[in-house]
Amino acid sequence: MTRAAEQTSGGGCCGSCVNYFTSAKFLLYLGHALSTWGDRMWHFAVSVFLVELYGNSLLLTAVYGLVVAGSVLLLGAIIGDWVDKNPRLKVAQTSLVVQNASVILCGIILMIVFLFKTQLLTLYSGWLLTMCYILVITIANIANLASTATTITIQRDWIVVVAGEDRSKLADMNATVRRIDQLTNILAPMAVGQIMTFGSPVIGCGFISGWNLLSMCLEYLLLWKVYQKTPALALKATSKTEESELKQLNVQKDSELKPTEGVQLIGEKDVTVFEPQLEKEISCSARIAEPFITFRDGWVAYYNQPVFLAGLGLAFLYMTVLGFDCITTGYAYTQGLSGSVLSLLMGASAITGILGTVAFTWLRRKCGLVRTGFISGIAQFACLVLCVISVFMPGSPLDLTVSPFADIRTRLLEGQPLPTALPADMSEISFTTGMHNWLNRSSSVNSDLEMSSDSVPLISVSLLFAGVIAARVGLWSFDLTVTQLLQENVIESERGIINGVQNSMNYLLDLLHFIMVILAPNPEAFGLLVLISVSFVAMGHIMYFRFAQKTLGNQLFACCGLKSKAVSNDSPPSNTSTV
Repeated sequence: MTRAAEQTSGGGCCGSCVNYFTSAKFLLYLGHALSTWGDRMWHFAVSVFLVELYGNSLLLTAVYGLVVAGSVLLLGAIIGDWVDKNPRLKVAQTSLVVQNASVILCGIILMIVFLFKTQLLTLYSGWLLTMCYILVITIANIANLASTATTITIQRDWIVVVAGEDRSKLADMNATVRRIDQLTNILAPMAVGQIMTFGSPVIGCGFISGWNLLSMCLEYLLLWKVYQKTPALALKATSKTEESELKQLNVQKDSELKPTEGVQLIGEKDVTVFEPQLEKEISCSARIAEPFITFRDGWVAYYNQPVFLAGLGLAFLYMTVLGFDCITTGYAYTQGLSGSVLSLLMGASAITGILGTVAFTWLRRKCGLVRTGFISGIAQFACLVLCVISVFMPGSPLDLTVSPFADIRTRLLEGQPLPTALPADMSEISFTTGMHNWLNRSSSVNSDLEMSSDSVPLISVSLLFAGVIAARVGLWSFDLTVTQLLQENVIESERGIINGVQNSMNYLLDLLHFIMVILAPNPEAFGLLVLISVSFVAMGHIMYFRFAQKTLGNQLFACCGLKSKAVSNDSPPSNTSTV
């Protein structure tokens, strides 16, 4: 009997493992891991390739970053609207194929340019090579736009449907997806960097093209499997009168609350019912105006969302130099930190980011979703106080008497190239790319910038990075909170366009932060940039606090030790006037 029981237990365990590894949830994770790995490799490699192609100049890299950011800023709402108006499987497969095909084509063109650059320079006075540069940047930008569509449809829509009516499952899936992002942010650039270091740029291009071809086939199959295992994906609301999948959950869950535990939405209005309109013939001028109308309607719809302030608060966190991008790592280099130390700090940052995803799931269970964002914001801001203190500690180069443009005048007099900022999404920061760009930049300014750790006190820079690394826990927990708020409270027919506008907002603030660095590029002004960054983070969390206060009222400061059943549903239900 014991042996039979053991066999039954063993069979049940194996059956559970098989069920998990064949579930839609796991297949979605696997597809996301493949997609993210390819994305991170490409985003790292394309910047390095463009620097190599243009004689170690950052011009092409900066142009590429500007084009990418501007495209998402202008087309985010239109991409989201396209996601909303088409079947889920068609959107996912189309964006997947366009993205990977663009990367493969880019890789082939780059291989040709690397192999025949000398010959291309002599043809048509170098114009053919210039056209190749333009073609590479254009196709790479198309790949990024397709990647944006993939992110919106998978991470903001499919994951909601796969989670079904279980909010805890949705939170766990969001956290797992973010952990995959954190790991691939470090491992993928390291892998392709080794290939490019011990091989050549041509081998690197070939490897990335081959990887994307293989990955595209596997991801296509995984998407089809997930679609088959989740029948709800075939049903999609196409008008505002249809409810999202989570509305039933909100009604069911919130009906369990007592009347005194209800919450009120920000700027809440009765649900607007749109009467179906008769189809009319669309004129040519109407077709031309349609993208502009979609752009306007998308931003208006975003503004009218009950979670508008929460989304805007998240966007404000992009207006900061307190992240592991090329700006902060370049500053650390001027303060005497070596590349090996910075790589260890980058690893520590990834660990704290993963801890942030763990903290999110725990806090959401204990305190509810809205309170989780409030607590995460306080934690992030408290850690960033260390960064403010670092500005006034020994070793800080803060000196506002030094002109921000003194370095530019020196470069012009010496005939050196001007520094250029490289926009980068916060979730796609590559340490190696940042160091590559900033080491080139620093070495071209003056060899005296290669200071040893003995010549510069490390108290200031140590406090700076301690604050940045510790703040990642609150940052990623807050990011997941706002992500889930958007998932739960934006109706199904508007998920794409609202998340598209959210991406545009993020890119807008990211661009503003690089413009801020261009206006004050010298290390003596970095302390001022830190203070401005912390101010924007504070403003972002104040917006979220206002949202939370309007949503929960006096319950915002309720004890987080209450029964999770009573507090786990404090997120504002979408399009319902009362709970």
